[in-house]
Amino acid sequence: MRHRKEQFIYVGVDLHKRTHTAVVINCWNERLEVIEFENKPSAFPAVVNKVKKHVQEGMTVVFGLEDVGGYGRSLAVYLVENHFLVKEVNAALSNWKRKSYAMTEKHDSWDAENIAKLLLDELDRLPNAHPQDDYWILKQLVMRRYSLRDTLVMLKNQLHTQLSYNYPSYSKFFCEVDGQTALAVWHEYPSPYLLEGVTVEVLAEFLRKNSRNVCSTKKATLILESVQADGNTKRNGQEYRDFLVRSHVNQIRDVQREMNDVEDNIRHIMQKLGFKLNTFTGIDDVTASAIMAEIGDISRFTSADKLAKYAGLTPSQMSSGGRGKDRNQRQGNRALNKILWGLAVRQVHTARTSSKPLNPIFRDYYEKRLCEGKKKKQAIICIMRRLVTILYSMLKNKTEYRLDALPERAAS
Repeated sequence: MRHRKEQFIYVGVDLHKRTHTAVVINCWNERLEVIEFENKPSAFPAVVNKVKKHVQEGMTVVFGLEDVGGYGRSLAVYLVENHFLVKEVNAALSNWKRKSYAMTEKHDSWDAENIAKLLLDELDRLPNAHPQDDYWILKQLVMRRYSLRDTLVMLKNQLHTQLSYNYPSYSKFFCEVDGQTALAVWHEYPSPYLLEGVTVEVLAEFLRKNSRNVCSTKKATLILESVQADGNTKRNGQEYRDFLVRSHVNQIRDVQREMNDVEDNIRHIMQKLGFKLNTFTGIDDVTASAIMAEIGDISRFTSADKLAKYAGLTPSQMSSGGRGKDRNQRQGNRALNKILWGLAVRQVHTARTSSKPLNPIFRDYYEKRLCEGKKKKQAIICIMRRLVTILYSMLKNKTEYRLDALPERAAS
């Protein structure tokens, strides 16, 4: 009777932007063929035909890809749609495999062969690839929003610098320089000398028009008084500094419009997926999309424990000779771990307008852990682990979150 692994042909693929390299091996670690091909759908059928030449009756082909969401996505989609078994191979595993030899090499065919060898060794432990358009698009939209957010922060900092030259006291009348009304003022009056001769009534009317009647005479008076108190800030080449302010304002407005469009598309995708994460305390549409972008299809995880391990929330045993202890690991998906940390911290915070906790259940749990002798960081990690269990259930069943009342004993 043949061993189960003899029933497979193993194909490791080293992925690149323009070309891929595939290496075919059998269960005896024998290299059967090296295939180089372009990264385009029209080239994939020829690769499959070359692999099939090595398949005997009763055998199955299994492909291993490191990156099924980037350069390897097109190939992964093609293989899955054509009913091939495709495994995701963590890049850290293939790197470890390559470095485990006495003589370290690094080239495409050798990388692909190491991926194939990992398929052979870890076939049952490697996760199946499930490239799905909705989750992939959501990930791209979230990454796009991150990029726009970083750009907006950079532009705001640059605008702060320019305003500090022209309006030394600008923070007294606009605490947020990128607000709709503030941007209108900077664009119309990039320097205080342009306000010379402008009356309180004229400026108040301008503010009302651009703030939807929120700002008026009081704000106009404050602006003019602050400008008067600052003194003359006009210098040689002032027209160029005015241009810089208006240029920053125009770009900030463009980025804000792009962010609004991206967030609208994110909300549309989230509604299509049908999850209700935004019903949980502290989770808005942006946070919910970030969580889903990192988790992907929840069916990849058979339990909340598996999701917790993916998020780096399970301890690792570090021992030798019977001595040692479990330690918190710094592995797993660090982006998801960071999101869960921020979410856990929000659960124990109190509302700004009152002393009531945002989530009484988790606040009570947090204080209980502290009374048991745990440090604040350890208590937050405990909350993160409980959050994973709740989020897993919400995603698995597409249910809402309902905040239960505290028991009488806990409430007292």
